[in-house]
Parts: sequence; C-alpha cells; structure tokens
Amino acid sequence: EGFSSVNLFLSLYRFQACVYFACVFQAMSCGIHYLASVFMAVTPNFVCGIPGNVSSVLFYNSSESSIEDIWTLWTSTENYIVVQLENGEIWELNQCSRSKREVSLDLAYEYKGNKSIFSCSDGFLYDDTKWKSTVVTQWDLVCDREWLAKLIQPTFMLGVLIGAVIFGDIADRLGRQRVIWFTSAGQFVFGIAVAFTFDYYSFVIVRFLLAMVSSGYLVVAFVYVTEFVGIKARTWASMHVHAFFAVGIMIVALVGFLVRTWWVYQIFLSISTLPFVLCCWMLPETPFWLLSEERYEDAQKVINIMARWNKVSTPCKVSELCSVQQDDLVSGRTGDNDTSSTKKHNILDLFCNWHIARRTITVWLIWFTGSLGYYVFSLSSVSLGGNEYLNLFLIGAVELPCYIVACIGMDKLGRRNTLIPFLILSALICVLIMFIPQDFNILIILANMAGKFSIGVAFGLIYLYTAELYPTIVRSLAVGSGSMMCRAGSVVAPFCVYLRSVWIFMPLLLVGIMALLSGILTIMLPETLGKPLTNTLVEATEMGRNKKSCSEKTPPAHSGAALEKIEMFGQETVSTEK
Repeated sequence: EGFSSVNLFLSLYRFQACVYFACVFQAMSCGIHYLASVFMAVTPNFVCGIPGNVSSVLFYNSSESSIEDIWTLWTSTENYIVVQLENGEIWELNQCSRSKREVSLDLAYEYKGNKSIFSCSDGFLYDDTKWKSTVVTQWDLVCDREWLAKLIQPTFMLGVLIGAVIFGDIADRLGRQRVIWFTSAGQFVFGIAVAFTFDYYSFVIVRFLLAMVSSGYLVVAFVYVTEFVGIKARTWASMHVHAFFAVGIMIVALVGFLVRTWWVYQIFLSISTLPFVLCCWMLPETPFWLLSEERYEDAQKVINIMARWNKVSTPCKVSELCSVQQDDLVSGRTGDNDTSSTKKHNILDLFCNWHIARRTITVWLIWFTGSLGYYVFSLSSVSLGGNEYLNLFLIGAVELPCYIVACIGMDKLGRRNTLIPFLILSALICVLIMFIPQDFNILIILANMAGKFSIGVAFGLIYLYTAELYPTIVRSLAVGSGSMMCRAGSVVAPFCVYLRSVWIFMPLLLVGIMALLSGILTIMLPETLGKPLTNTLVEATEMGRNKKSCSEKTPPAHSGAALEKIEMFGQETVSTEK
C-alpha cells in the first residue's frame, strides 16, 4: 500500500515530484556538513617536535632512520620514541613532553640516568600516513589545546539548534522560498569559506554559521515539501527526507577515503550539491503560505503552473477557496460567542494536567534519546576498528532500509507498537555490544549497524507521532519543543562520545539506559493509528482514556471543502510545526 502511494504520487503529480526531489537532493548537504568533522578533526598519532636534525630513531627494539618509519609500530599513547640528533644529543619524545638525557654514551631504549624535561616548544610531529592534514595538525589542537578540538562538533550542533529556531520563524514571516534560497546559498558559501579560514577561531565561527544555515534549510525544506506533497504520499515523502540526509553521510565516507587533506576535503564536500544552488531560484513559493499572507494572485499563478504540469484541465480558483474558508469562519463564529477571546497557548499548556504532562515528558525523552543515539552511533563509527571509511558508509547506508521499515510499521502495526520494540531493541543491542570481544571487529560493526537501524526507526517516526498525540491548538508547540530536545541531544552526543576515554562502553551504556527508559514510558502513550487528529486538550486527554481534562474551547474546524479542492493537485494543508 505504501509503495503504491508513492507510485501514485510520481505518476499523477509530476510538479510535486520535481519539487520534492529537488529539495531532498539538497538535504544531502545537511548530512554532509553535520558529520564532516569525523574525518576533518581527526587526531593522528603524534609526539613532541625535536630541536635539530635526526640521525637515528629507536622504538623498543626497532631502529629506523626517520620518525615516519616508526608510526606503523605505534600502538599506545603511553609509548615514547628515542631519537639521536646529529650533534650527538639523545632525546625521549612523548606526546606532550620531551626529555633530554644527560648522558649520551650509547643509543638505548631503556635509560635510568638523569633527564631534563622540556615542553613541546618546537611543535609536534604527526603521523601523516592516513591524513596529510587535519584541523588538529593545522593548529596543533593536542595536549593542553585538545579541548579546543573537542569543541568543534558541539559548537556546530549548537549552531544547528539556533539555526532551526531562527530560520523556522523567518520562514513563517518571509516565506519558505526565500529561506530555501538563502540557506542553500549559505551552505555553499560558508562551506567553501571553512576551507580558507586562517585560524581555529575563525574556523569555528564559520562552521557555526554553516551549521545555522544547514539546520535552517533542513527544517524549512521539510515544511516546504510537506506543503506540496499530497496526503496519499505524506508519510513516505516526509520520512525519506531523512533518507537523503543519510546519503550525505555516505558521501562524507567516500570523499574522506579519496581526499586526505582537510581543506580540499571540505571543498569537495561543499561543491557536491552545487547543482541545486544553481537552480533553487526556480522553486516557487508554496500556495499555502501565499494564501496566509493574502497574496491571492501569486497563489493563483502557482496553482495554475501546478495544473499545467499535472495536466489538470480545471484548476481550482483561489476565490473559491477563500469563499469556502470565509463561510467556515462565519459558521465557527456562530457556534462560539467569542472566538476572539480564545486563549493564546504557551509551553505550560503541555503540562496542563498529569496525563498530558506525562505524555510531554515521555515525548521529550524520546526526542532526546533518538538524537543522542543517532549521533553517538554515527560519530563513534570511525573508532570501531577496521576501515573507518567503510564503517561510516555502512552506518549511513543502514538508515535507508530503516525508514522503509518505519513507514510500513507505522501503517501496519501502529505508531506506538512500532516505537516501543525498536527503542527496547536498541537498548538490548547496546548491552550486547559490551559483551563482544574487542578482537571481533566485524561483529562489533554489524552490532553497531543494528543499533543505528533500531534507533533510526524510532527517531524517524517520532516526528509524525508527536504531531498526532497533541491537539491542533498546541501541536506546533509540541513538535517545536520536541525538536528543541532533539537539538539538545545532538549537542550532548559529542561529549558522550568523548567519554570513551573514561570507559570504552560509557557512550553505549548511556544510550542504552535512555532507550530502555524511553521504551518503557512509551507503553503509557496512546496509539494514534486510524484516529482523527484532535483539536482541543479535552479531546487529547480523552484519547489517553482519561476523563480529567483541561478546560478549552474548540476552535472552528478547518475547511474540509477547501482541503478537497487543493488535494486535486496532490497537496494538503499542514501546519508549520516541523
């Protein structure tokens, strides 16, 4: 049934199909920039620099003529290298310090005499066998500056959070089309600018701006395509915006494998979606936003274009839609003595009684856990052993079938009945990984792919499930607040990954606990499959089989007749909650 809906969408609504695939193509750039730092900010093996020319190098029982030949033998950060300079001095090189032996009679690895310890004032020597250059080696973000390297991904995710809020609001005020133009161009311009930053701080600032426009594009594009896509293909179309994000992750792995200099790598990633930037100005504004701004002539022009593309002989008239909506508004006012006094809603309405509050806390936890698990599995994939490029590629590829499973599960089993088992399954997989011996790299990678798959299913369907759990009057608040929790999870995720230095399984333990708790609490949520959307908090509470409710007036219903007319063109009216 789901695939037939997609086929119907592609065959009958050519205009919407072209708009959809153009927009989701650019969504790949968001996946690219979100995960670009996994290779760009790699910290290779390194030791302190030396104050002279090396004549011989000793590492345990291996003697070489240059330090570059030693890196293949390097196994631990506790190791050190012994070097003899041309002037006869013997130095021990550690990662964050170096020591000069007072007695330089012969070159031996073990030495029990006196040493003079010095700081790494001559810089550092890096292993360039895998990466010729990274931002870490460019600006020596090691030792006492290591914390700067660890802030690269969290500051990017902070930009993601702020960008989603700012551009979501701007899109409601200025229109979706302008924001898509600006954020698309911004991703290209800031993406290229990152490669030409002159120091660490300019790098972080430009990356922060890149994060804002990338997040802004993803949020607005989701609304944009949903306002163009018809009801029959809504679930599949909205879910597979995320699939193109996953394709972006796969591109990061491919480019990282082919290009080993960070600034060239960044340029290649940024130009990968240049075709969309060159043609995005052709995308029209959505008729729904134009109607909301009372730009009726512009809306009619877009509708006429859609009609020609879709070969509809009798395009609907904006005047008819406005007439129907006015009739509904009048009838709504007749049934309600004072609609103008309808209460303005805020975040506290999501906690109006115990049952709605419990629902809100559970939904927020799912949003947070989904984002945390998604980025923990993605960011830590390069540290699983084996080929890190293949690991990241597989972690991205496993998302593609997971969204298909999520769509089928939502339609066949229900939202809650799909969400619960996959949350609990992700928790069990986190525990399972802890018991896999570290030598079994392939098994560890497969288990992490399974974990990413299960958390991806839960993360994908929570968007639609949240919208269905809350009434019209607070639906935007509910999805918007959930999205904020999602962004908070993405900011926390890099710090969670860094906890591997405390205990290698600490990130998995945290994700597993959160997923298990979320799965248990989800049992108390109501199922929404096949149920109509609610309009008031009274109805939303009753959906949870509870008689105690919030006192609210029911606002006038949206015009069903107008919706039917717009559906002729494969569209539907949606709120800007995404």
